[in-house]
Amino acid sequence: MRVVLFGASGFIGRQVARELAPSSVLLPVGRAQHDLVTGTADELTAVLRENRPDVVINCTGRLSGTTAELVTANVVVTAKLIDAVRAVGARLITLGSAGEYGVVPQGTPVAEDHPANPVAAYGISKLAGTQLVQRAVEAGVLDGVSLRVFNPIGPGLPAENLLGRAAANIRAAQANGEDHIQLGPLGAYRDFVDVRDLAAAVAAAATAGSIAEPVLNVGSGVAVTARQAVMTLAEVAGFTGEVRESAPAPARSAAVGWIAADLTRTRRALGWRPAHDLTASVKASWES
Repeated sequence: MRVVLFGASGFIGRQVARELAPSSVLLPVGRAQHDLVTGTADELTAVLRENRPDVVINCTGRLSGTTAELVTANVVVTAKLIDAVRAVGARLITLGSAGEYGVVPQGTPVAEDHPANPVAAYGISKLAGTQLVQRAVEAGVLDGVSLRVFNPIGPGLPAENLLGRAAANIRAAQANGEDHIQLGPLGAYRDFVDVRDLAAAVAAAATAGSIAEPVLNVGSGVAVTARQAVMTLAEVAGFTGEVRESAPAPARSAAVGWIAADLTRTRRALGWRPAHDLTASVKASWES
């Protein structure tokens, strides 16, 4: 299987590359070869024709930025990928986000057919990208799937994510002899999924004979408070100081008080289930 992978050097892409390497001819395409944001669909098609992939995986995207930047990175890039992948007859795997759902009923894991009503520009841009893939698949013009990723954590976690930011703050506090760190409110329930489990889901989507569902959740299926995750991190790190919840909440998810993934369709479509629990994922986040 020949796999073109965009974003192979990033947090998620590195794990996807590691997961696929033993069984695939992996063809990482970096910005020097083709920039998905600034390049045209015709240029992208030429790159794909040169590499002759069976599967194209996009692990790039933006979590923050201006509305225009989010739309360009998360919507326009997806549109160009759909056009180019259709031209070469490969399978397309993109990464959506739990942020597409917006506010959901507390206590009930959310399934893919739940109405999507994102609360911020990030979620809106991710939903638009997912819908482009979904409609193309349903129209029979694309072999593809959007994996709706919940809160990924694990090795190489960047500071853009809550636990990555908490880890960076703890390291700084320990280095400077400080007795506290400062984060935003931590009362919201989140579904934290290990990036290695996410990579296994991407690999399963790449190798599946066919995928009946164009949108599939990838999470742990369990909701825990962000506070519990941060306290687990503090314990793993040996940090005994105070965690102050006084910073502003991130705009992309502040209104969502509870969310967890219903994994029924993903298990059925891919034969996949998460293998790492929260403690193992947090430990890997810290140690890396």
